[in-house]
Amino acid sequence: MMSQLFSKENKQVFVNPLNLDNPILNQVLGICSALAVTAQLKPAIVMGLAVTVITAFSNVIISIIRNTIPSRIRIVVQLVVVAALVTIVSQILKAYVYDVSVQLSVYVGLIITNCILMGRLEAFAMMNKPWPSFLDGVGNGLGYAMILVIVGAIRELFGRGSLLGFSLPKGIYEMGYLNNGMMAMPAMAMILLGCVIWVHRAYFNKENKG
Repeated sequence: MMSQLFSKENKQVFVNPLNLDNPILNQVLGICSALAVTAQLKPAIVMGLAVTVITAFSNVIISIIRNTIPSRIRIVVQLVVVAALVTIVSQILKAYVYDVSVQLSVYVGLIITNCILMGRLEAFAMMNKPWPSFLDGVGNGLGYAMILVIVGAIRELFGRGSLLGFSLPKGIYEMGYLNNGMMAMPAMAMILLGCVIWVHRAYFNKENKG
């Protein structure tokens, strides 16, 4: 039973979105929220986890009911499922991490229209069983979260001189270091994301040629 749950195919479904088929790096999906919530690391982490949870469970729900959904209204059903999960996650964030919820603002609600979610529901969950769909959702969500964490960490560290509330040592500033205010600007998020995509594609192209 366990060997079936963690078969080679299921492992690939989970692992591929973390590297070669990353939804941001390879498919360039979900970049609007990736650019909007990465000024600091904490909201980037929370946003990544929220998308992971919603993608995983919406995949499972749609996979379970996929054979009963009329083809003409499948998109509507998918949106209703995602909207319900987004509402639940939004209320949990407001209850337990209100400050981060305020920072994320409308972007939690906009998860409903996230291309990654709708893409996985339509391309995978509608054609596969619940367990592979769950792994696909977790993999794509973590792949998305990974990029948010990388960009968010760089922007906060070099733009604010801190990381998750821990500031750089005073000695670094005494040596002449200054925070880069440009890192807090939305344009810098686009530049950093472009650099990450460039490095990723250059590495895998080199690997494939080798």
